[in-house]
Amino acid sequence: MSGHSKWSTIKRKKGAADAKRGKIFSRISKDITLAAKNGGGDADANPKLRTVLLKARAANMPADNIDRAIKKGTGELPGVTYEELVYEGYAPGGVAVVVEVTTDNKNRAASEVRSTFSKNGGNLAGANAVAFNFNRLGQFIISKEKTDEEKLMDIVLDAGAEDIRTEEEYFEVLAPITEYDSVSQALSEAEIDPDSSELAYLAENTAPISDENAAKQVLRLIDALDDLDDVQNVFHNADIPEELVPQE
Repeated sequence: MSGHSKWSTIKRKKGAADAKRGKIFSRISKDITLAAKNGGGDADANPKLRTVLLKARAANMPADNIDRAIKKGTGELPGVTYEELVYEGYAPGGVAVVVEVTTDNKNRAASEVRSTFSKNGGNLAGANAVAFNFNRLGQFIISKEKTDEEKLMDIVLDAGAEDIRTEEEYFEVLAPITEYDSVSQALSEAEIDPDSSELAYLAENTAPISDENAAKQVLRLIDALDDLDDVQNVFHNADIPEELVPQE
């Protein structure tokens, strides 16, 4: 069900991609800066940075933006100090939600996340309130238009992936965190550009949503969290049928 949720999100947001391009660049810039700070500015010697740069190029992020983000991480340019935080909570209907945040102001981030949950019918919970229901894995969503199953299996399994799930319109590749960078690099070398690639929180158990109004409430909260400047990713365990997911 993890891939189904992600694929629905990808399709729903394609129409708003240009409008959110600034937000996408901001998120990737933060990731680049953190990767460069933690592992240096040489992508050949820093697998994390190399993987984030692949994502930056796939998003058509300008080279100047990439260069500035790297130099902020290495200290060549002045920059802010980022913290990576994880918040947990519940959307309407008891749907479990995990929010990844990268921020230069922890108090602001906490306030905005808490307020967004409250205003949209959810509530912020304590640490480990819902995280136990999620596995941390590398996840790649790849449209079937880009490759075939046999070719994909040869590429990703050799690179360390642990599972490939075949759906009607896409493949979902799952990899241990330790193998995420190698799988990402293998896909890049094969010139296969994933529709989505990330270190994801994937739910072990889902919360089925069968009512249209309930689906709207859950998606409203997810979108509101996703729109916050400090939020990098939002994961949840809602299982919403395709027909209840509005297309943007």
